[in-house]
Amino acid sequence: MDTTKTPAPNAAEADTTPVALDKAETTQPAEAAADSAVTDEVTDADLDDEALAEDEAEDREPSHVGSAAFAIVSAGLGVVALSGSWVAGIVSERASIAARLELTQAADANAQIAAQFVDPWHTTAMVNGIFSALALIVATFVLALPAFSSPERTLPTWVRSVSWAGIGLGALGVLLFVLMYFDLLLAIPKAAGAGA
Repeated sequence: MDTTKTPAPNAAEADTTPVALDKAETTQPAEAAADSAVTDEVTDADLDDEALAEDEAEDREPSHVGSAAFAIVSAGLGVVALSGSWVAGIVSERASIAARLELTQAADANAQIAAQFVDPWHTTAMVNGIFSALALIVATFVLALPAFSSPERTLPTWVRSVSWAGIGLGALGVLLFVLMYFDLLLAIPKAAGAGA
């Protein structure tokens, strides 16, 4: 087995001396000093690069992930408030059952209608009104947040748009809550022939 180096075919000047594999390489003191000087220069260059990277990180704009998340949550709460939620259904059923249990057999038709229709209707309006108010508060918070931070910080356009959608849906939900809870949207049904 031949352990000599063969020159590269395209090399202009190749080292053709055989290499002894059993001898460890020893560095000369002059070479060691030159290596440490190069290491010091590299270290200073690395430090300069790290300082530059930190400056670039400070100059980058914030990602607005929190604001974007809250904007989406506000729009979602507004949609849930308008379409109804599982919580509103459960609370409405509970109000219906509680009102029926309070009824006596001798209750007139209007009292039965109030127990089976009006109480659950108002309870559903109340739960949806809470969701609407939360949507309105969260969306307003997202839009007002840049006013309390640095003046050059602005939200991305899509985050502001989603927040405005949350405000619109929340305001519509609050309006529907008022109309439903105070029976302005639909009148309470009355039994025919029952006493006024």
